[in-house]
Order: sequence, then structure tokens, then C-alpha cells
Amino acid sequence: MWSTGAPPGRATDAVLAGAEARQPTHPSHGGGMSDNGPSAERDPRPSPVRRDRRTRVRRRLLAGGAVAVLVAAGLLAYPRLSATDPTAGEPAARPAAGCTSPSPSDRVPERTPREDSGQHRPAEESGRPAPAGEPAEPRPHELKPTTVTTIGQAYYCILDSYYRGPLLDSRSLLVPAFAALTQELQRRGLDQPQAALPALTGGKDQDWAAFRQVYDQITDRLPPDAAVRQAVAEATLRAMVESLDDNHATWRRSPRRNTTGIEVSAHTGPGHVDPTATPPLFVTRVAPDSPADRAHVRPGDEVLAVNGVPPYVNGVLAEGALDWITSSPEGTRLTLELRRPATGATVTTTVTARATEPAPRPRVEARPLDDGLGYVRLPAFAPGLADQVLEAIADLRKTADLRGIVLDLRGNGGGSPREVSRLLGALAPGRIFSYWCDVRDHCIPNRGDEGVAALDLPLAVLTDRGCASACDSFSSAVKDLGLGTLVGTRTAGAVAGPGELYPLDDGSLLSLPRYHEIAANREVIDTIGVAPDHHVPLTSADLSAGRDPGLRTARKLLTD
Repeated sequence: MWSTGAPPGRATDAVLAGAEARQPTHPSHGGGMSDNGPSAERDPRPSPVRRDRRTRVRRRLLAGGAVAVLVAAGLLAYPRLSATDPTAGEPAARPAAGCTSPSPSDRVPERTPREDSGQHRPAEESGRPAPAGEPAEPRPHELKPTTVTTIGQAYYCILDSYYRGPLLDSRSLLVPAFAALTQELQRRGLDQPQAALPALTGGKDQDWAAFRQVYDQITDRLPPDAAVRQAVAEATLRAMVESLDDNHATWRRSPRRNTTGIEVSAHTGPGHVDPTATPPLFVTRVAPDSPADRAHVRPGDEVLAVNGVPPYVNGVLAEGALDWITSSPEGTRLTLELRRPATGATVTTTVTARATEPAPRPRVEARPLDDGLGYVRLPAFAPGLADQVLEAIADLRKTADLRGIVLDLRGNGGGSPREVSRLLGALAPGRIFSYWCDVRDHCIPNRGDEGVAALDLPLAVLTDRGCASACDSFSSAVKDLGLGTLVGTRTAGAVAGPGELYPLDDGSLLSLPRYHEIAANREVIDTIGVAPDHHVPLTSADLSAGRDPGLRTARKLLTD
């Protein structure tokens, strides 16, 4: 969407970690809202009444920095933030109810207003918790306890700002939340006879009041242990968000950090398990100078066991083993039993998890190939990287008569929608490459930038299951618009729609899509991904031996 970026969690992680740069992540661009679904022909300009309304709101924004006014009016969608370059904004004026969002840095064009969902009523009339102020640079040590007020903020934020919010029944949020609450009580041996869900009617204010009353009664009877109360609150809020079943709807209190330096085949992004994963589980990347690198773990190594636990049991992935491998607490010692396909040897090594610094700002890699082709690797759609790609290709052209370009998007977890539009401007200026739609399928088109120098070279794009979010969007445009050939495996299919980040009163961040995305041919890519034109998987044996069959196939296609 927006994106906050790459798969969802990355945007939230970046802001929670207090990264300094700014950026959204998901495809997005121009156009106005159509009244009858996606249409390139319909006049996208707002009516005079809407233009006048927007002018008044802009003046208020300039006068007082009241970004929240735009959110409350439904005039702005907040791009998702990328893990590599998040938005950090000044505190905005608080709306009376609902939730606030960080100030804009890479705004998408203005949209037509959404229906008033009640977020203009005073908080005391609606019975809603007042929204919290926004920390400029949240840090983990700034976190406060998660309370029922925090849960209420998230509840109203979803109903008011999530793209499906206008059609959601309050019970679809509160029932899963209460179920998770009682399950956490049972796990801790603290179940209570009065822990029963109250009668809910579908009225969001009445249902919240009833839910809160019972929640307070339950937590009042808990032991005076802050850790227990926090666990109960987290379980409740997390289940509410997960009930949306949306890969860009997330709640995070602290950044997810890879503490070992290992990336594995069963992930489509940090913390996101690939539902298509099959044995063997193998290492796809080892970060330089990481604990895994120092323990001599190598790409292609197959994981036979973690602390004696196999990653697959009867063909089913053990997600706990994955968490051990990538995000164990600092100081945790992991015993990895590995098989190295290149030699057939089985080795056992110990990796000690440690806190790592945020990854350096991603950069484009480019080199000439010996068959008149250029190779360019784009690790993320971070701000400025589209121009880096175009500059790299221009530099390659100075030294060789290029016959084509191999663009490597494997492992590209997403980034800014502006970068998608910018790069597509060199391939398909002005053409629609996707649509953003509201819950009633009123859509706006996203187009490739105009004024970008044309690439005018045959293109092959390498994709894999790590190509997510904005990378999904770019890949679908290449295929739908006939801009090149896709080689590799299906993309992640993690492109739900433009997301926004909302800070809650405990210092945590809630990410919600304001629109859902469909591709240029109006097909759904989210949860499905983009199939390559040539299916060429990268196996553990290939990685271990240093082979790259995808690149080999792409070169053959461009030179034959």
C-alpha cells in the first residue's frame, strides 16, 4: 500500500526502532476516486464542493499541523512505512475519537471523503477512549503497559479507519479478542467463573462498554503481577487485529529483530511464514559478521534440528523452531544440526543470539555480464532506489552495448509506492499498473510516472517468495503490461493495500490498510502472488554449490 512497506511488520519495526529516514511502502499514486469502479476514463477530479472542503482543510493543516483533521475527514490515506526508511512526524492534533496517524512524508494524492463513521463525535458522547498523542521517535524503552484503554483505541481505530471498517460487525472483533483473553487465563491457570462474554448486539459503542466492563472485572481479580496483566492485554489486542486476517493489519509493541543473521526458506519476510513451505528448511542468506556467519553457517545449509527439535514434524512446519532460528532473545544459545548439500556433510554448530544494529540503508548492486547483459539487484523499493537502478543501467551503458537487463527482485520485501511508480515510469509511463479500492469497490488508478527516461531494453525479472508488497505490485505490472519476463518462483502475495500506522497510548503501533489493492488487469494479487513466466526454483543444493539457475535462465531468454 501503501504501504508501510514490505511485509507489514517491517514498517512497524522501523518506527518502533526509531529509524531516522522517511518513506512509505506499497504501490500508490495518483488519480481520483471513481464512482463506478476502476476506470481510466472517468474524470478523477473532485467536485467543486469537495475541492472547497479540501482547501479549508489544507489551510488548517498549514496553520496548525493538524494532520489528524485530514484523517478524520477521510481526505488522506497514510502510506505504510518501510522498515528501511520510516516516517517520523510531529505530533498532530487529536481527533475527538478514533485514532491518529503519523504526519505525512510521502503522501498519496487526495481521495474522496469516506462516509462519516462517527469519528467526529466528542469522546464523552461516544464512550470511546480518547486517542493518544504520537511519539515522534518511539523506542522500546518508552513503552507503557497495555491497558483496556489501549485495546479500546485499537477497536475504534479498526472500525473508523480500516478499509473494511464501515462493514465490520463489532462482534467480529470482540469475540476473538475475548476468546484469546480466556485462553491466556487458562494457559496461566487463572481462569475465572465470571470470565464469560457479555451479550453483544452489534452496536459498536454499546458492545465496547459491555466488553470493557467484563474485562475490568476479570483483570481486577488477577494477581498483582504486571507481567501477567500485560500478557493478558497483549493476547486480547493481538487476537482482535489478527481476526481481520489481513497481512498489512498488524500490531507490534517492539521491533522484530533477527538476532542470528539467518534467513530461511520458509519465510516470505520477517516473521511471515510461507504457507507453501515444504521440507527441507534451508538457509537462504547469512548476514555478514552475524552470529551465524561467525559460526560458519552458510547459504544452502539444510536445518535438520534446532536444539534437538526438527523444523518439520510429519511434514508440518514447527513455527516455534523458526522463531528460535531467527529471533531468539539475546544471549540464547542455539545448537543447530545442519546438512551441507555441496559436500553431504552433517555438522553441528552453536549460534549465540545477539542484538544487531538495524540493517544499513539498502543499495542497488549492478554489474555487467559477459554476454552483453546488465545485472541489477534491487533489494527494496526504498526512497531513491528507483533512480539508483536507472543510474546504474545508464552507467553500464557507458561501458558496453547492452542487449538487455536482468533485474533481481528476490528477497525484495517492498518499499515506497513512489519508487514503484518511478521505476515503472521508465517502462510504462502513464499506464495504470494497479488500483486502490475501498470496501465498496470505488477505485483509484496508480500510474507509472511520466517524464522518466525510457529504458528501451529487453527485461527479465527474477522473483521468489520473498518478493512482497511493493515488489508484488511491480512484478504484477511487468506481467500484466507485458514489460518483461518473470523468472523464478511465485511472489509472496502480501499486497493487501495501502497501510497506515497509528500510535496507541502504550507506545505500540497499529498498522491498518485504508484501501485494498488490485492489479492492472483488476485481478487480486494479495494472498495469491504473481506466477513467473518461467518457474525456476532456487534449491538448497543450488545455493550450497553456488549455482543460480534463475539467473542462468534469464540470461538465456535475453540472448536467444
